[in-house]
Amino acid sequence: MSDFAKLPQPPYYAVIFTAQRTKDDEAGYQRMAVHMDELAAQQPGFLGSHSTRSADGFGITVSYWRDRAAIAAWKRQGEHLHAQQLGKDKWYARFSLQIAKVERAYDFQK
Repeated sequence: MSDFAKLPQPPYYAVIFTAQRTKDDEAGYQRMAVHMDELAAQQPGFLGSHSTRSADGFGITVSYWRDRAAIAAWKRQGEHLHAQQLGKDKWYARFSLQIAKVERAYDFQK
């Protein structure tokens, strides 16, 4: 996504997913990434996301959620479970995930 997520006033939660991609199945990965973005946006409690990836395959995605229950439901969602397994099997050399509670937020724009 290229736009800033329109987020509510805190508190809310951020899921920070950092990953190093493999070179395997780029087209399949791209299709799944688009589908997961669309599917996440339909989940109760989803607030938005930001994502970036460098040319060497290192990427960070931050998704924002109303509460921990919404995050847990997304983690268990069937198609997302399938995508997670594909990620482990072929798309990621390494990844890490953190969940953080956002208690304060501000932004700047010219």
